[in-house]
Amino acid sequence: MKKRVILTIFGLIIVVAILGGIKALQIRAMIEQGKKFVPPAETVTTARVTVDEWATSLTAVGTLNAVHGVTVAAELPGKVVQIAFEPGTRIRKGALLLRQDTSSEEAQLPGAVAQVKLTRANLKRADQLFAEGIISQADHDTAVANADQAKAQADDIRATIAKKSIRAPFGGRLGIRQVNQGQILKEGDPIVVLQNLDPIYVDFTLPQQHVSQLQTGERVRVTGDALPGETIEGRVTAISPQVDAETRNVKVEATVTNRKELLRPGMFVNVALGLPVRQKVLTIPATSVLYAPFGDSVFIVEEGQGKTGGKVLRQQFVRLGDKRGDFVAVTSGLTGGETIVSTGVFKLRNGQSAVVDNRLAPPFSQRPTPENN
Repeated sequence: MKKRVILTIFGLIIVVAILGGIKALQIRAMIEQGKKFVPPAETVTTARVTVDEWATSLTAVGTLNAVHGVTVAAELPGKVVQIAFEPGTRIRKGALLLRQDTSSEEAQLPGAVAQVKLTRANLKRADQLFAEGIISQADHDTAVANADQAKAQADDIRATIAKKSIRAPFGGRLGIRQVNQGQILKEGDPIVVLQNLDPIYVDFTLPQQHVSQLQTGERVRVTGDALPGETIEGRVTAISPQVDAETRNVKVEATVTNRKELLRPGMFVNVALGLPVRQKVLTIPATSVLYAPFGDSVFIVEEGQGKTGGKVLRQQFVRLGDKRGDFVAVTSGLTGGETIVSTGVFKLRNGQSAVVDNRLAPPFSQRPTPENN
């Protein structure tokens, strides 16, 4: 009985050994096959690293200010009898905004006008009498003074009436109404905000080392959240003659057009100031860069080093500079004339074989005009 059990165990061991050997041979064959396996080449589009000349630009964050902006206020105390504007509308210079009660002044005006007529008549008679030597110089001077005083009093009443008819000092867009019909206004009480939005000022600061490069008339480009996908151009109109002693920055003012009135005073925008100096840069399409937290890289296409004897990709880390449209400048890591992958870099890896097919390569431009789909 024992002999039979031993033979059975020995037979099982032999079977297990045979199965293990077969499995080992299968695994070895699979490993050898994996070593000999060559992944298919990836189809890529390519672009050349080109040497270009870009105008030097300085960037800053600017604040928008109205060329003409004011809070229209009451100049004299009085009761509001007419509101002649609609909030948020555009008005022209001189348009009536508000009229205050002038009944008291209008009642006084006829008496003042009559006094002017009387003093003028007295002055005319005094001129004749003085010429004939009937009255003295003092009497004539008194008549002249009375006429001037009466005229001044009448003009003062007319000026008061005019000041209580409040008009727009310039054309622009009105804000929210801050008065009501029948309200008693005191001197300086606000009525409505008036802003001229086109053109508009952009105020920004630049470090003092750029003062020698700044000059009026330089072109600026303005972008911001209020201008999605749009750039507005303007020019530098004023440079402060004083540098801030605390920040060592100089204040610059540019004027830009704002026909659509998308820009409003108080907004912040991004400003790019173009300088007359041009510098040589290496440029590549922005889509050729693989952005990563540990460093940006591109894939260089090299000849005859792959397992298939074709083209192979080599990952190269680079440092990037400014961007212009579809292009980005490279400050280190590449040389002019090298061929790099231009699109789809997120699916590539170092040492991968590649096949170049530029039939579907997109066009690249420093001033792209994408279609609105």
